[in-house]
Amino acid sequence: MRPEETTLSWQKSSRSGGEGGNCVEVARLASGVAVRDSKDTEGPVLRFVPTAWVAFVTALGPDGGVPG
Repeated sequence: MRPEETTLSWQKSSRSGGEGGNCVEVARLASGVAVRDSKDTEGPVLRFVPTAWVAFVTALGPDGGVPG
C-alpha cells in the first residue's frame, strides 16, 4: 500500500455479501478510484483512472455482477 492510501476514507461496498466474506472497499483519489479487499486492508490496492472505473462499473451491470 502506498503511503497516501493510508489516509483515504475507505467505504465498504453496499454489494458486499451479508456474511462479510466477499467485501471490497473503495476510496476516492485525486486521480480516480482505489479498490481493496476489506479483509486485507494492508494488501494490494487496485487504482482506476476515472474512465476505467466507469467502464468497470458499467461492465458489472445493474446487479453488480452477482449471478441471478
